[in-house]
Amino acid sequence: MDIIYEIRRRHWVQKQTVSAIARDMGLSRPTVRKHLKTVEEPKYEREQTVSPKLGQFEEQLIKWLVGEAKLPRPRRRTAHRFFEGLQEIGYSGAYDSVQRFIKRWKSGNIGPKLNEAFVPMLFQPGDACQFDWSQEQVELGGIVQTIKVAHFRLAYSRQMFVVAYPRETQEMVLDAHSRAFAFFGGVPARLIYDNLKTVVDTVYAGKERQFNRRFLTLANHYLFEPVACTPASGWEKGQVENQVGNVREWLFTPLARFASFADLNVWLATRCKELAQRTHPVQSQRTIAECFADEYPLLRPVTAHFDGYVEQMMRVSSTCLVRVDRNRYSVLASMAGQAVSVRTTADQIRVVAHGEVIAAHSRVFGRDRLVCDPWHYLPVLEKKPGALRNGAPFVMWDLPIPIQRVRDHILKQPRGDRAFVELLILAGEAGLDALTVACESSLECGVVSASIVMNELRRLIAPHLPAAANNVPDGIALTIEPIADCQRYDYLLGAANVH
Repeated sequence: MDIIYEIRRRHWVQKQTVSAIARDMGLSRPTVRKHLKTVEEPKYEREQTVSPKLGQFEEQLIKWLVGEAKLPRPRRRTAHRFFEGLQEIGYSGAYDSVQRFIKRWKSGNIGPKLNEAFVPMLFQPGDACQFDWSQEQVELGGIVQTIKVAHFRLAYSRQMFVVAYPRETQEMVLDAHSRAFAFFGGVPARLIYDNLKTVVDTVYAGKERQFNRRFLTLANHYLFEPVACTPASGWEKGQVENQVGNVREWLFTPLARFASFADLNVWLATRCKELAQRTHPVQSQRTIAECFADEYPLLRPVTAHFDGYVEQMMRVSSTCLVRVDRNRYSVLASMAGQAVSVRTTADQIRVVAHGEVIAAHSRVFGRDRLVCDPWHYLPVLEKKPGALRNGAPFVMWDLPIPIQRVRDHILKQPRGDRAFVELLILAGEAGLDALTVACESSLECGVVSASIVMNELRRLIAPHLPAAANNVPDGIALTIEPIADCQRYDYLLGAANVH
């Protein structure tokens, strides 16, 4: 456009001839005459690139694209995979032709509609927090595995919090909220969700929802209002949707490697604080941390911890076990065959009966794992001491070395099973530390038997008698204390020799 302007200015203002303009600007006279008639900005349309080798394969490629448009985005093939598929059926053209065709097709079929519009969102401090899940790849304990990551984002300050779990169950949702509120130091007025099955039981018309009762218990404890988005309207919580992609790039690329979930979550919390030093996307003169400092006083304080368990009734098996999530956990032998309440949290299994916790285990993940507390089976050993040798709880029992050595000696002796069971029953009251000391004493003296270890253990746990006070009445107190005279014993010995 600048050349057109210069030609028209020279001709109409400076009155130069067409030949003079062509000579000075190095242009042809027909070009100068054409531009003298140009008033509007010229528009140049790019000709469609012809791909003759792709032509006969376009129909097959469109069929693939139509079929995969119905699949979730992670399951769709990339342009390069389509290119490889076409090569298998005889395509010999270039990859660029396939890539350009797919781009044109997507923009016209599944791309954003030109008339689709959105409303800019504005949130007040302390008003809203957005929640979502994502799926990531990490290496934990040397094993690459897929995990679930819970994302929280305060809508005003953009302060984020992420925490990782093995799966996306309701107890994980409850635990994630408790961790997030502890990290933020308070609770926002509203939390915005997708229509998660762990949060929403039923979706009605409009914004009406029937929330899960256990989730409502969480909301009632922290006094926040749950808000579910309109189905297929992710823009209503667009901040956290965008955060999912950013966190994947910032924190999980390249592959994160940690020993356990605990180590990973400590690192994620630290990184959330570090990323808060970035510039706020709207208030460009301030950081996210500075905006969060304004929002923090407006969050509702957390007054009490929420016990985020999911409860179900179960019957204890004859082997004193309950099954949770394809794994088995031991219970007191006295509860065999009885109904108990099993409370599952993100990291613990608790068994409750008559309002009291009768068993507690760290939760394990995977399948067909057996978690036993050997003390739960001591009453069974009293009647069945032979189970000591091959019983799973006792075979897996990691006892201190002195106890193991004493056990191996005693089990070789007659009736050794019952003798060692009696030691364990006594140690159930005194504790393994006392039994370990008793076993060490027995090993030091070189004689190992159940009776010696039992005597040592009883001596350790026997209560110390207080020293008796010598309360002597005043009337019988000695005025002159006798002097010790050893010659009296010699006299008695002499008298004895005489007789």
